[in-house]
Amino acid sequence: MLKVDGERTPGFKLFLAIVVGLALTIPLFSVWLLVYDRQTQQQEATNSITAGWGGPQAMAGPVLVIPYRANATETVVQNGQSVTRTNQLAKELTLAPEIAQVSTDLRPDVRKRSIYEAVVYDADVTGKARFVLPPDLARTGVDATQMDLSRAELRFGLSDPRGLGSNPRVSLGGRALRLLPGGGSGGGRGFFAWVDASALTAQPMVVDFAYEFRGNASLSLIPQAGDTRWSVKSSWPSPSFGGDFLPGARSVGANGFDATYRVGNLALGRSLVSTGDPGASNMVEKLAVASSPYPAAAAVAAAAGDAVQAASISLIQPVDLYSQVNRATKYGFLFIGFTFLALLMFDVIGGVRVSAVEYLLMGAALVLFFVLLLAFAEVIRFTFAYVLASAAIAGLNTAYSAAVLGSWRRASFIGGLLIGLYAVLYVLLSLEAFSLLIGSLLLFAALAGVMYATRRIDWGAPRETTAVA
Repeated sequence: MLKVDGERTPGFKLFLAIVVGLALTIPLFSVWLLVYDRQTQQQEATNSITAGWGGPQAMAGPVLVIPYRANATETVVQNGQSVTRTNQLAKELTLAPEIAQVSTDLRPDVRKRSIYEAVVYDADVTGKARFVLPPDLARTGVDATQMDLSRAELRFGLSDPRGLGSNPRVSLGGRALRLLPGGGSGGGRGFFAWVDASALTAQPMVVDFAYEFRGNASLSLIPQAGDTRWSVKSSWPSPSFGGDFLPGARSVGANGFDATYRVGNLALGRSLVSTGDPGASNMVEKLAVASSPYPAAAAVAAAAGDAVQAASISLIQPVDLYSQVNRATKYGFLFIGFTFLALLMFDVIGGVRVSAVEYLLMGAALVLFFVLLLAFAEVIRFTFAYVLASAAIAGLNTAYSAAVLGSWRRASFIGGLLIGLYAVLYVLLSLEAFSLLIGSLLLFAALAGVMYATRRIDWGAPRETTAVA
């Protein structure tokens, strides 16, 4: 008499493999959290390395700030009658240069602590600015006779003055100016000098400047002149050009980069003369707040309309291992799915019974690959870490599957499958632009192969064996 001996149906085996695969999403998600945690630790270590050196720097200026007096009329009610009063208010006129030429030489350095590293730099800035009073100054509502040119301030902005060098030099007409810390009477970050700009009514005023500062990660320039020309050179081979303006000409190579910017005030949408702009020192403070890593501060700046336009250069690391490991982890389901599919084919077609525990152990090894990749990549280069971790997991699962499947020949198929998957994943990580296309074609090929191999299987029919009555 024939009877069923409790053998599972092919459909139940498929369901079992899916359940185990879903259970492995928990440790796989834990790997994502681990990558995020290590990335956070790296950021904290980077901040610790760069503490006291100088943060990401933004520079602005020079601008000339001239105090003046303006009449303000108000109407008040006294004893039931309207009385008009005229008061004099002390205000400031901000004059941006007609032309500003700035040259910056960035000297980068990589600082390390334990397994972490950060990019810092020394910057040498030299430049020249030319100021002129516009002929239509009266259109701004400012009376030239009410300006106190003898008490003008020449302001330079720097977002993190801690990194400023000890000997900035600013000269007017060949005469060195005495520099003071801060943003002048308007407050802010940077340095300024008192100047007598009385000659500005008769001829242009030319300012020469040179200063040094330290920073890390990025450098920004806030253009304010009628014609801003900024040239930057550095030995860092991997710059990232961002911000609101890109260089008109640039050259990037293994020995460093050169970039040249040219920005006009028409592109900025700003006049050279303003009675409401607090000057260069406050501009960099706004930029520092707007780009703050704290969302609340950035939201407040955006709500207040404090957007500042800047050209920015970041000294990025060529390889961000945490982003690469994070991308690799997203393909974890692909590894688990293909490996389980191969085991299922041996189970359903080859007649080798694979238990849920064996699925689970091999799946756990596949998840462990990403932990090993992260651990090795923090110590050695990503490519070497990838080869080492993939070889360890492929070897472990091949040896274990030889015992499970009862044949080294069958196990070699599992090993070859894993090696192929790891090779494809490395290509996907390298060719980011085509990763979706390659992954889609791979899945299509796998699905077509499974459909062909299982086209004659009755997924709901249990196996029958002969038993003695």
